[in-house]
Amino acid sequence: QVQLVESGGGLVQPGGSLRLSCAPIGFTVRAYSMRWYRQTPGKERELVASIDVHGISINYADSVKGRFTLSRDNDKNLLYLQMDNLTPEDTAVYYCNALSHIWGQGTQVTVSS
Repeated sequence: QVQLVESGGGLVQPGGSLRLSCAPIGFTVRAYSMRWYRQTPGKERELVASIDVHGISINYADSVKGRFTLSRDNDKNLLYLQMDNLTPEDTAVYYCNALSHIWGQGTQVTVSS
């Protein structure tokens, strides 16, 4: 059975930082292109960042460009999302994704003073 497990969410003040982790179970981070999404109540899930299968091409949504950094550790088999200079607009549940159907359970990020 393949699945993804996210961790690292929490409550942070505006301007703060968090690092999310995504651990694949049943496959490796090198096997597929992978993505981070986020979703707030009443809104569609938004693509935040993606990395191709080779780990070379990394793309970001305009809303997070320059503040978020996606990376992959092949040895630890983990995908990360480093989030800096967070704003209240970044508050959401963040999901890790591989292919079109493998999703994690999500991790809540709340940015508030």
